[in-house]
Amino acid sequence: MKAIIVGGGIGGLTTALMLRSRGIQCELYEQSETIRELGVGINTLPHAIRELAGLGLLDRLDEVAIRTYELFYLTRHGQQVWHEKRGLDAGHDVPQFSIHRGRLQGVIHQAVVERLGTEAIRTGCRLGAFTQDEGGVSAHFFDRAGCHVHTARGDILIGADGIHSKVRQTLFPDEGGPCWNGLMLWRGATDWPAFLTGRSMIIAGGLNAKAVIYPIAPGSSPASRLTNWAVLVRIGDGTSPPPRREGWSNLGRREEMMPYVTSFTIPQVDFVGLINATPEFWEYPCCDRDPLPYWSSGRVTLLGDAAHPMYPVGSNGASQAVLDARCLADALARSEHPRQALVAYERQRLPMTADIVASNRRGGPEGVIDAVEQLAPQGFTDVDTILNYEAREAIVRGYAAKAGFAARVVARQ
Repeated sequence: MKAIIVGGGIGGLTTALMLRSRGIQCELYEQSETIRELGVGINTLPHAIRELAGLGLLDRLDEVAIRTYELFYLTRHGQQVWHEKRGLDAGHDVPQFSIHRGRLQGVIHQAVVERLGTEAIRTGCRLGAFTQDEGGVSAHFFDRAGCHVHTARGDILIGADGIHSKVRQTLFPDEGGPCWNGLMLWRGATDWPAFLTGRSMIIAGGLNAKAVIYPIAPGSSPASRLTNWAVLVRIGDGTSPPPRREGWSNLGRREEMMPYVTSFTIPQVDFVGLINATPEFWEYPCCDRDPLPYWSSGRVTLLGDAAHPMYPVGSNGASQAVLDARCLADALARSEHPRQALVAYERQRLPMTADIVASNRRGGPEGVIDAVEQLAPQGFTDVDTILNYEAREAIVRGYAAKAGFAARVVARQ
C-alpha cells in the first residue's frame, strides 16, 4: 500500500511516521518551498504525547520544550477560579509539553527525514486536482507559477493541508470559507524571567477577553524562560469577514492590541512588560469550520485542520491531529481494503472531533472562567460562594473526558 499525504504540518508529518511504523509506504507533498518552523507556543496534551513517545520522540521533545507542571484559571481581574496539576504531576504516564509550534514540527520533520529519507518529502508542490478509480488515486501537483511539476499515484490520498485545504474544497466545493467568530488572537514569545514554578501556565479571562502566558523553552539564563503569551479579544460579531486572512505569518499591530492588554490584571506576571519586551508578534483571526457529514470519499480522506479546524481553546488542535494520524494508520494496517480503512477511521474520529469543535465554540474547559465572570462580574471574596467546586470541576473535567485526556495511568494499548 502507498499513501499520498498532502500537507507538511504537524498532522501530515506525524501521519508519515505512523504509516512508516506500520510498514505502509507514503510520500508527502508540501506547497511551501521549505518546511518552515512557523507559529509561536502551543500545548501538546498527554494523549498526543503518548503517541509521539511511542514513535521514539520523547527525548527530543524534552530537549526543546517545557514539561507543564500546573495550570491556573483566573478572571481578567486576576482572581483564581481553578488550579490543577498537569501531565505527569496530574497522574498521566507521559508529560504535557508547552512548546514552540515550529520546534514541535521540526522534531517530527527531522524524524521523517531520518526514517523515510529526503526523497519521501517533496516541497514546492501545490495540489491542483486529484482523480480516483478502482485501482488507486492520482494527484497532480503544480508550482507557485501554476506549472505542473509532478503527478503522484497511490492507493489513498490524505488531505492534511490545513484550514484552507484544497482536498476539502474539492470534496465540498460549495462549503465556502472558514467561519470567523469575531475573535482576534495576538501571539508572541520572548525571553522573560521565570514566574511561579518556571513550568506554570496561566489563563486569565473568559472567551471574549483572555490572556494566556506560559514558558515554552529554557531561556538565556537559568532564571529566565522563552515565554509565550497570547491575547484573545472579541473585536467583531462574526457577521463579516476578518480584517485580514487567517494564517500563521501575519504580523500583529501593536497599536491595535495594546488597548486590550491593559484591561487584564495578572498578579503573577508583569503582563504589559512581557508584551512590550516582545519585538514582534503575530495575529490570527479565530476561525473554524462547521463539522462535516463525512471526511472520506472513496480513496480520499481528511486529517487534522483540514478535517476539523477548531478555535484555539483547550490546547487541542495539534493534539487532535496526532490522534487522527494514529487512528488512520491503525485502520490502514488492519483493514483488507483502503476504503474500508477510511470508513473505520472516520467512524471513530469524526464524532469526537465534531464534539470538540462545538465545545471550543462555547469556551471549552476555560468556560469555567466565563461562568464565574458572568455570575460575579465585579469579582468575589470566595469563589465557592459564586460557583461551587463540583460545578467548576464538571466544566473542566467534562472537557478533558470529551477530548480524551482525562488523567489516567495505563499501559499503552
